[in-house]
Amino acid sequence: MSEKLYYQDQYLGRFSSRVEKIEQDDDGKYFAILEQTAFYPTGGGQPHDIGTLNEVKVYDVEEIDGEIRHYIEEPINKEELCVGEINWDRRMDHMQQHAGQHILSAAFAEEYKYETISFHLGTELCSIDLHTDSLTEDEVIQTERMANLIILENRPIETKWVTKQEINKYKLRKELAVTENIRLVIIPEFDYNGCGGTHPRSTGEVGSIQVLHWEKHKKHIRVYFVCGRRVRQQLRTKHQVIQRLTKLLSAPQEKLEVVTEQMLAQMSEYEKQIATLQMEIVDYEATTYIEKAEIIEGQSVIKISSENKPMAVLQQLAKKIANLSSESFICIVNETSDKLQLVCAKGENLPINMNQLIKIVLPKINGKGGGNENIAQGGGEKTQSKEELFDLIVSTFFDMKN
Repeated sequence: MSEKLYYQDQYLGRFSSRVEKIEQDDDGKYFAILEQTAFYPTGGGQPHDIGTLNEVKVYDVEEIDGEIRHYIEEPINKEELCVGEINWDRRMDHMQQHAGQHILSAAFAEEYKYETISFHLGTELCSIDLHTDSLTEDEVIQTERMANLIILENRPIETKWVTKQEINKYKLRKELAVTENIRLVIIPEFDYNGCGGTHPRSTGEVGSIQVLHWEKHKKHIRVYFVCGRRVRQQLRTKHQVIQRLTKLLSAPQEKLEVVTEQMLAQMSEYEKQIATLQMEIVDYEATTYIEKAEIIEGQSVIKISSENKPMAVLQQLAKKIANLSSESFICIVNETSDKLQLVCAKGENLPINMNQLIKIVLPKINGKGGGNENIAQGGGEKTQSKEELFDLIVSTFFDMKN
């Protein structure tokens, strides 16, 4: 097994080691096994380190069957002494987030007896799942206050390897997942927790903790938060958004919510007015199209050609015409940039099933759709012109009628 230098010195960013072997996994990806390594492998909720081995990129690190595999973009020379460098910004970020999670989880347990049942360290946000079905803003504010107080006190973060027999000496926050090679991460007089991750030497290095939001997740509450450098990044990003919004809405930060609510209410009113006007247009167009109906073999046929119109509007138009003209067959073909759409409808006195009709027509344009006896719609590829599609629809209608 490789000697785990990250447990001896979590701040070690550069090291040398003998290469024990270079192999490929079942997917053909190259990996190196080293005599000793400072690269932390994925585990315990903490993602792996990245970096280089002899300037070859290390993009993944996993511990498999006791071996720490350093996945590399290309094989390195096994005979040479290997120089490894980890990406320090990523390592420090992970240490801040992981230690911050310990502090936040301990604060929730201390203040409200809410135990943490899972932890996720993402690339932008972190989250913990709390064993509770509700969480208030006051509880979050109080817990966050306690967590940041622990950080300001700059308490030491200690690690200790213990045996199963020695566990009873410590007030552990949760039950251990292992019985051998037990490693405790300790913030004296506050948190005692079994953990295999990397952490800074003191709580002060976490910088700060900020809870962003929380939500119901299954039967628990998922809390999203950031620590350290990510707090500053979140502040910077959100402030930039607010600055842009203040310019767009011509309102100061403290009035953005009120102005936005007013705009949404105004938009809702506009949408109602647009819907009313749209129905008036549909009524007018329906009457116009009925007057221009073709009589084919004694049958009233209304063909409507359109471009880039919403399907919902075309359906409303077809239904309106059918209600006003009980003997008419209505077929609408709408052309968009990449497909042909169709709507077929009938007056109540026609016996033809519109859903059956388009099921015959749509395969001709590699299309799909559906509906009912009175109206059906669908769309497909531009395998033919609009005129050809009209001819196909009308001929299919008369085939079914006869």
